[in-house]
Amino acid sequence: MPTTPPKVAIITVNFNQTEATEELLRSLRAFPYTELEIWVVDNGSGENPSELVERFPEIKYIRSDLNLGFAGGNNLAVTAAEADYYFFINNDTEVTEGLIERLVEDLEQHPDWGGVSPRILYHHTPDTLQYAGATKMHPLKIGNESLGYMEKDSESFHKIVPTEFLHGAAMMIRGSVIKQVGPMDDVFFLYYEEYDWCERIKRAGYPLYVDGRVAIYHKESLSTGKASPLKTYYLTRNRRLWARRNQTGVTKVLSGLYFYLVVIPKNLLKFTISREFKHLKATWQAATWNLSHRA
Repeated sequence: MPTTPPKVAIITVNFNQTEATEELLRSLRAFPYTELEIWVVDNGSGENPSELVERFPEIKYIRSDLNLGFAGGNNLAVTAAEADYYFFINNDTEVTEGLIERLVEDLEQHPDWGGVSPRILYHHTPDTLQYAGATKMHPLKIGNESLGYMEKDSESFHKIVPTEFLHGAAMMIRGSVIKQVGPMDDVFFLYYEEYDWCERIKRAGYPLYVDGRVAIYHKESLSTGKASPLKTYYLTRNRRLWARRNQTGVTKVLSGLYFYLVVIPKNLLKFTISREFKHLKATWQAATWNLSHRA
């Protein structure tokens, strides 16, 4: 007797990018995978995205009146959906043939895995890699490297490798793992939330992998811009927040000293010299937030 394939919930968040979301949904229509639900969460957009429902009646649509951030928006769909696997995908991406089937197969064949990402290529330069895995977080700088970043795509990246972190633009997580460790923490709002989630998943005993045999194309930086004060604020704030939540002992103290005695003064000076006062304000607010809020 044939068995029913595992159920997959694809979740994407829209924020004032209906055109990009439509392009993603069109690419998802090509998938022959039968047990599939596509969830679109509108995160308090100023534009009216209701036409998405008319053009794509197959989707399940959730409208939030407020922008809940990356984690908060995704979590609305996680709460509403019931699936074996949850595939979180940025709306500024386009998928490729066989992607869902391969990632499902990975998790079916390796029940110890917590989650898996495909390799990620830049949409406008499709022969260039953005991500093929990630290194550990530097204990002081709280930064890491994406394997293959800005390298030409080649067969050497078309394989399964372990990774310290999945990529938030495209990651499939086992439903039972989400039930065990909980969803992403929406305190991050934007940036570092998947890093924090991955640490929780690993601490629960589930390794993470990249399957480079399949890929996704990413239109990077549509959502916040390459140099917005919003990006400066959340990258700076959440850099320290991640350390406070995931480090202990001497390492946590040293990374805090590095943050407040090196990173913040350096960036305040840089933005003062360049007269980028909005970024200066964002950096200061990010630093003081971590002094006045619990992790």
